[in-house]
Amino acid sequence: MKRTSIALVLLGALALGGCSSSGGGGASASQPASAGSAPAAGGSSATFAVITHGGPGDSFWDVVKNGAEAAGKQYGVKVTYQGDGDPGKQSQLIDQAVSEKVDGIVVSMANPDALKEAIGKAVAAKIPVITINSGLDKSKEFGAITHVGQSEDVAGRGAGEQLKAAGVTKLLCVIHEAGNVGLDQRCKGAQDTLGGTVERLQVDVSNLADVSSKVTAKLQSDKSINGVLALNPAVAIAARDAIKDAGSQAKLATFDLSGDVVTAIKAGEILFAVDQQQYLQGYLPITFLLLYKNNLNTVGGGLPVNTGPGFVTKDNAEQVAKLAEAGTR
Repeated sequence: MKRTSIALVLLGALALGGCSSSGGGGASASQPASAGSAPAAGGSSATFAVITHGGPGDSFWDVVKNGAEAAGKQYGVKVTYQGDGDPGKQSQLIDQAVSEKVDGIVVSMANPDALKEAIGKAVAAKIPVITINSGLDKSKEFGAITHVGQSEDVAGRGAGEQLKAAGVTKLLCVIHEAGNVGLDQRCKGAQDTLGGTVERLQVDVSNLADVSSKVTAKLQSDKSINGVLALNPAVAIAARDAIKDAGSQAKLATFDLSGDVVTAIKAGEILFAVDQQQYLQGYLPITFLLLYKNNLNTVGGGLPVNTGPGFVTKDNAEQVAKLAEAGTR
């Protein structure tokens, strides 16, 4: 993240955190802050809807939810979280939030074009929208005030560089959600820097047993594959088991963290995890929406606020493990 963005985030958090939501000494949520005073926290009058493409029980999105709810609790605002991997149903959730006249919407866009109409309705209703995680290329076009996440292409190139340094020459990139543009960008980025061959394998994240069997079959049929890149922590663990079942020596890396992934990194079973710090993708948009509601602040200057990529390796996995157990990494 750029230093200017970090400074804005810290200043916003300090300003909001230092005000009373009970009306004791600061401006109320319904009144502008007086000159020279910090904008008041929104209190219970503000409601923000977080709508993602993550399905129930997905450990990655659980951390995003934790971040959003922690921000809501800190600022004394209401935060609702809903997720659905079906873009049609996700659009309906956005429409519902618009009809409820929420004060802001946070949305991930794995399939941006399918959400364009619903997001357009929110913007037309003058409800500020912040996009997170995926859909960066369409965020500004659709009218969002900023995007919080990582550049998937840049993250993919970083993964490819690390895998190349580890000696990988033929990589299996496991895509777990059909139509998710961000996942394809990760594979393409890895292909750009690996300098070898990258083959894609489509699987279904909701059927991890099938994930494991498909990766096993691929490794058994093509012994030249010496690297596997998972794009999801649950898929990474399934791929780890598949590598063992296939008797393969392929090196494994993944995107995103879970407690199991961190444990596997510590054990040397996974080389590294690309960490986009998804807790921030829940926490920061609530902060930004509250700043916008109370002080018309926007963050990023037209550029995305980057939460990654970072890399968790055996060198720092121990430190991250406790945070992952707490649900913040």
